[in-house]
Amino acid sequence: MTSIAAQEPTVANDPLEHIGAGLFRTLGVDGVYARTALYERVLNRLSAFISRERDSRAEVLSFPPVMSRHQLEKSGYLKSFPNLLGCVCALHGSEASIRAAASRYETGEDWTQALAASDLVLSPAACYPVYPLVASRGRLPSGGLIFDITADCFRREPSKSLDRLQTFRMREYVRIGSAEEITDFRQKWMERAQRLASELGLPHKLDVASDPFFGRVGQVMAVAQLQQSLKFELLIPYHATATPTACMSFNYHRDHFGQTWGISTEEGEPAHTGCVAFGMDRLTVALFCVHGLDLNKWPTSVQRALEL
Repeated sequence: MTSIAAQEPTVANDPLEHIGAGLFRTLGVDGVYARTALYERVLNRLSAFISRERDSRAEVLSFPPVMSRHQLEKSGYLKSFPNLLGCVCALHGSEASIRAAASRYETGEDWTQALAASDLVLSPAACYPVYPLVASRGRLPSGGLIFDITADCFRREPSKSLDRLQTFRMREYVRIGSAEEITDFRQKWMERAQRLASELGLPHKLDVASDPFFGRVGQVMAVAQLQQSLKFELLIPYHATATPTACMSFNYHRDHFGQTWGISTEEGEPAHTGCVAFGMDRLTVALFCVHGLDLNKWPTSVQRALEL
């Protein structure tokens, strides 16, 4: 009989094997797991902890795990990360044609060849749907806008590592306004995030970073992003010898989404945007990796911060 631990998401000689066994149950695909009640309890308390930092002006939105394919295409995602995107496909046509396609499975044929793309894709990040939504409202009010957004996201990165799930939860504070408003927002959050990590007892460092742009052109884009310091990450090591994992990011998009969607400031200029993104699953795993599976043994200060 295979042990339960052997069924969990692990990597050979992984020092975090027992953590994975305590938090997840495999579902037959790398990076896609059921979460235990223990895991969900801490993630929910972490979410409440982050909510206490929400700007009182923020509009709270929860997006579904799918979004408009057209909107994501227009946002430029295919230029930067086509290898990570998941498209929702379906069987189309008459009842007879759909039944014929589905019946191929019974004869050992590949029924998926009959699939065709729908108008939906799996959301790769929480913030993408908010920009066309804001554009539909007209010019920004004085002082711009701020959003608190949550979404279940997907990126095609099969892995047994606990810090790289294919489907994951993302929380974002998104700021839309003038260049000065965005840079001020990001700077304050980079300082605040380090304080929050300390309150949670998590070792961390802040560093300039780049997104995983695809291909040779992507390498040029990554260099430009680094040179312009458009992205920073809060890095947390899951154990003493681990390569630190990016658990939060602080992003300045300049006027890319303002130009793409026609979002204008009160003065009629293209709006700038930025966001602070919380990898909710990565942060939750980090808490267990650093403090262990027994919540009663966590530092008192951490228990107090999360109201456990």
